[in-house]
Amino acid sequence: MAFAFLGLAGRTLGTTPYAPLAVFWSLIYLLGPGFFLPLEQEVSRSLANRWARGLGVGTLVRQAGQIGAGVTIVLVAITAVCAPLLLDHLFDDQVLIVLALILAIVGYAAVHLARGTLAGLGRFKGYSKYYLYENTIRVAACLVLIALGADTAGPYAVAASLAPWLALVFALRNEKDLGSDGPPADWRELEAALGSLLAASVLTAFLLNAGVVAIELLGDDSKEASIFLAGLFVSRVPVFLFQAVQAALLPKLSALAGAGRFHEFRDRLRRLLGAVGAIGVLGVVGAAIVGPIVIDIVFGDDYALDRIDLVLMAASSAAFMLAVAVGQALIALEGQSRVALGWFIGVLAFFGAVALGDDLFLRVEAGLTAGSAVAALVIGFMARDRLHGRLQAHPHTLLTEIDDAEIDEVDDEDNGE
Repeated sequence: MAFAFLGLAGRTLGTTPYAPLAVFWSLIYLLGPGFFLPLEQEVSRSLANRWARGLGVGTLVRQAGQIGAGVTIVLVAITAVCAPLLLDHLFDDQVLIVLALILAIVGYAAVHLARGTLAGLGRFKGYSKYYLYENTIRVAACLVLIALGADTAGPYAVAASLAPWLALVFALRNEKDLGSDGPPADWRELEAALGSLLAASVLTAFLLNAGVVAIELLGDDSKEASIFLAGLFVSRVPVFLFQAVQAALLPKLSALAGAGRFHEFRDRLRRLLGAVGAIGVLGVVGAAIVGPIVIDIVFGDDYALDRIDLVLMAASSAAFMLAVAVGQALIALEGQSRVALGWFIGVLAFFGAVALGDDLFLRVEAGLTAGSAVAALVIGFMARDRLHGRLQAHPHTLLTEIDDAEIDEVDDEDNGE
């Protein structure tokens, strides 16, 4: 559905008029998930942990909503102040796109809080419905705009920003008891790690979405950003598929960590990394073989890219998925500050790579690949060390089916077995 929206808009507008929409698309996923995904992650982690202990979640959800509202107000204010710069340098003087950006910020604040609640409670049917509704609404609105003859990026940006609002209403229609009563939640239950998680999320979103903005700012021709987004979108099909895994990953790992089942935690993480690595390799091969064909079918001849560009973009996507996977494990082990440090080092690697060479596309592609790969390595080493410490501190977690009394009996009979 996302392919359909961007492809239809790209073919209708053409490469140069499409550029402001391409930049807008990157910015909403930088500001939306960048600032509000931490809220979703912490809510899902804390709710899963509470649910595993038989505690109600209503107070925690309400407190998370207050935090999200505060972040939203700050982002909207900054966007309003920066509106002249956005209009001049990124949005081709289209005020509608600035308004759409503000609508998207507010919408995604509510969306991420709701998705964190659904994921933490294991309600992935409602979670998946949200994606279906959001993208269906976008495509339907895009078709209406084409029929009406819309030939600027602004109306398409407004359609993209209103879709989350409507999708959330439809997705939550049949969801009941999302805020069950329970003991008061200490603000520290959310706030203790939220700062580090926010930093990590913004840096993660930067590496995922900065490519198009960098092309727009550093390039000489507006159509270059449009072409780059088309290639990036095609090469990141595995990342879109990984979202389904990511949604269930953090709550499950958090529940295992909360229950002290660290051997099972390690085994699940190993299988996950193996699967993600295999998907990443397939993505690179697929980008090399069919990537140019897909771009031609979806976007048209004007958006053509060389195979080496698509391979590098796909490689950055594979490294990004690995970094996110080990990052989720480290978050479940309450290592949020270490995750932020890993992504910060990755962003430094991005800037270092972009500063080298003459070919703009290759510089940015190398930056995305280097940044994600460095982040994956750094976060992976830190996750391994933290998990090793937990395994040493909980040597009996292999006995997940034995109750505490039986474990004590085993200890008495053979200490250390």
